Amino acid sequence: MKNGNLFFIAALFVVCNAVFAQGFTVSGLLDSNVSLQAGAGSKPEFSYGVEEYANLRVQAKIRDMAVFYGAVNFIAAAGDFAVATAAGSSMFDISGENYTAGIELERLYFRLNGEYLNFDGGLFRLPFGYSEVWGPSDFLNPKNPLMPDARPRAVLGASLAWYPEDNLKLLSFGAAPREPFSRQGGGGLAGVSMDRHWDRASLQMLYSFESPSARSEQGIHRAGMSVKADIETALVMELLYTYKGGTRAALDGLSFCLGADYSFFDGNLIVLAEYLYNGAASSTAAQSGGSFRRENYLYAGFTWRFSDYTNVNAALITGFDDISFTPALTLNYDLFQGAALSLTAQIPLDRDLFSGSGESGELGPL
Repeated sequence: MKNGNLFFIAALFVVCNAVFAQGFTVSGLLDSNVSLQAGAGSKPEFSYGVEEYANLRVQAKIRDMAVFYGAVNFIAAAGDFAVATAAGSSMFDISGENYTAGIELERLYFRLNGEYLNFDGGLFRLPFGYSEVWGPSDFLNPKNPLMPDARPRAVLGASLAWYPEDNLKLLSFGAAPREPFSRQGGGGLAGVSMDRHWDRASLQMLYSFESPSARSEQGIHRAGMSVKADIETALVMELLYTYKGGTRAALDGLSFCLGADYSFFDGNLIVLAEYLYNGAASSTAAQSGGSFRRENYLYAGFTWRFSDYTNVNAALITGFDDISFTPALTLNYDLFQGAALSLTAQIPLDRDLFSGSGESGELGPL
């Protein structure tokens, strides 16, 4: 039986090699992270973290009609990175002498290409909206400007895209429930979206329905739109309304952002600002899978490019409701083609840090 399995694997390898020989590519990246934290509030006075992350990607074309995609993450971590990642994932089941490690399937899907239709199926990313900072429409993978380098997560599902015109895309999509062991399908997702592009503007409209589950006995409706326009200043407006039934306040389901960015000095200075209204039961709220507990936030930042190899980004994330802030400063330097060094500092601030009033803020020290 063992010999039979070996023969089957060898035969499969030969067949795949023949099919993919002209369209098989392998790529990847390696990311090394070191963090140091000086604690405040309930945090330890000092903590550290070390993480080694590798992402291996494969792509195989089958003539001009289909493409297969796969990606795997390899992670080894210690300190803060090990604690944070293990708390949100069950993949860390390898323990070394001074580290914990895991392997994670990031992408695994195929795409069928037609003249007017594209079909994707498997474990892949379903992004929505044009917002660069808060992303109300991106409810399957909410953004968080406090963690700008967070790796986007995939969902297990399928999508069918129709292109009746060059600048028009109609998309239908579906995804399995968030609970992978659900056998009745409660929490399954289905929806449609439309993308329309003009010379200086783009519009996306979105609707989805999540079937009844423990999260909502009546199911969850989501509807919204995202608009961007480039008229000297680049403008973006995005909103998504989430309805779960019941007697909540009208604005509890609303997540809304409005932003603008502008470049100066031949593009060497880029200024970006984006406001967020975060309803208590909206897509960006913590209780709905987002990250935020208050209502009003503002991101303001600028990026200055010193040269083709060096730039610095300074940003301030503000929570108006509890008067808390997180300034962030990032220096990026391209060492050589394919390698870059990035240094980031964040300083959470709130009223309690300076006055000892006991009124800690959401964006302040934990």
